[in-house]
Amino acid sequence: MFLDRDGTINVEKGYLYKIEDFEFIPGAPEAIKRLKDAGFLVIVVSNQSGVGRGYFDERAVETLHRHIQQELVAYGTSIDAFYFCPHHPGEGVGDYMVVCNCRKDAPGMLLQAAVEYDIDLQQSFMIGDKLADIEAGQRAGCQSILVMTGYGESIATKPEVIQVAKCPDLVCAASLILEQ
Repeated sequence: MFLDRDGTINVEKGYLYKIEDFEFIPGAPEAIKRLKDAGFLVIVVSNQSGVGRGYFDERAVETLHRHIQQELVAYGTSIDAFYFCPHHPGEGVGDYMVVCNCRKDAPGMLLQAAVEYDIDLQQSFMIGDKLADIEAGQRAGCQSILVMTGYGESIATKPEVIQVAKCPDLVCAASLILEQ
């Protein structure tokens, strides 16, 4: 199970890195717990171009991820792994301005996690709120689900996502998966 972070698990805030700005989307922690309790690995894959643009550093992203883990303890759950891409091909600074295979819509983070965690991608799902999330999942061979939180509603009618499953939020997406 692959989840985007911003706009899928937490409220979209634009270049989120400060702990005090973090806020779960209602129901997201419970949805993560349901997926984990059903035996799924839950792995976050997130573009973090704010690093590449020089807005914050990789340490800030890692600190926020530790905070998310601590918050999930109260729900009796956790994320199995966090992967993030710090690059931006056009607006990155220094070594971060690079075309890479980890920035979604490329499937690099999903492929890396599949190797490191022995994941069958054809039996996996990618849940996110952006076209890049959906395309990364499809390119990795996963089933993709678009959530209407974050930017989801603004892309829901694009031709590229017409055939993609759509859910109001992560709670609905988890239910859809668990019913299959």
